[in-house]
Amino acid sequence: MAEVVSLMEVDDDNPSQDNKGKAVVASGGGPPPHTKATPWVEKFRPQSLADVAAHRDIIDTIDRLTSENKMPHLLLYGPPGTGKTSTILAVARKLFGVQMHNMVLELNASDERGIDVVRQQIQDFASTQSFSFGAKASVKLVLLDEADAMTKDAQFALRRVIERYTKSTRFALICNNVNKIIPALQSRCTRFRFAPLDPVHVTERLKHVITAEGLDVTEDGLAALVRLSNGDMRKALNILQSTDMASQQITEEAVYLCTGNPLPKDIEQISYWLLNEPFSYSFQKISDIKATKGLALVDIVREVTMIKMPSDVRIQLINDLADVELQLGSVIAAFTRARSALVAAAKWTAVLDRPQ
Repeated sequence: MAEVVSLMEVDDDNPSQDNKGKAVVASGGGPPPHTKATPWVEKFRPQSLADVAAHRDIIDTIDRLTSENKMPHLLLYGPPGTGKTSTILAVARKLFGVQMHNMVLELNASDERGIDVVRQQIQDFASTQSFSFGAKASVKLVLLDEADAMTKDAQFALRRVIERYTKSTRFALICNNVNKIIPALQSRCTRFRFAPLDPVHVTERLKHVITAEGLDVTEDGLAALVRLSNGDMRKALNILQSTDMASQQITEEAVYLCTGNPLPKDIEQISYWLLNEPFSYSFQKISDIKATKGLALVDIVREVTMIKMPSDVRIQLINDLADVELQLGSVIAAFTRARSALVAAAKWTAVLDRPQ
């Protein structure tokens, strides 16, 4: 199992050395320190439960259970990049410290998803006698990442293994879609849902990385990173690192150009054309901006449907867009209909507000 590294530290013994992007290995030995080319997702992965960016209620509950040596089987589920794997790895470090590689079996169920893995690797690991390194380390831990990719036969086999080796082993299942986990497994685990991260927590963590790496990031650039991440910390860090490699200064425009998303000013212009200009003019202008800036129609539609409008008009617009095959003419026609509804709503409001 690959050793996990701690956050960036400065080499005090060699002050002349460039320390940007330098990381040191956690206690217990392992591979050489990270280099600048290391993905920041791994470089800045939380090392302890206190470092996890959000979900403090879940983290505090798991922290208390592990401190009292009462950890149950766990089922952590939710969207990608919300801290599920980081949380359980932090739990493993807390429980086992430098002996983590002896006491933890980590499997990715998307690669090893069949019944043979349960019958061989998992059962062999769970059935062997564990060494005692103290009261908290008396049980071993099996981490099954992407458990929703396991076959149904493998899940049914795992159900029996969990039941049989509960005294010596704890199981932690991590998945995105909890509905793909059979009820028999769900009932044997304590479930925790990791929701998309709040923008405040994403901003806080990004500022930490920006400071550690000495990046030049503008306020609008940081806001763009948070907006495009949609609560996915992994996505936010990947965009940040990609933009840093492509641009000296991380601005809003640099972030959008790096990811290929339409710029907010372009969306404002397209929205104006859709809601105010004739069909032929809108068609020509939007076709030109798509060709010039290499925009995808699906990205344009996703953004323009977020503009402010009455809820009934928005519902009708989304229904119309759901019926078209994302052809530009059909999209403009749907907005033309929405424009008529907006005008009618405005006239009706003016009639109601007219003094009697």
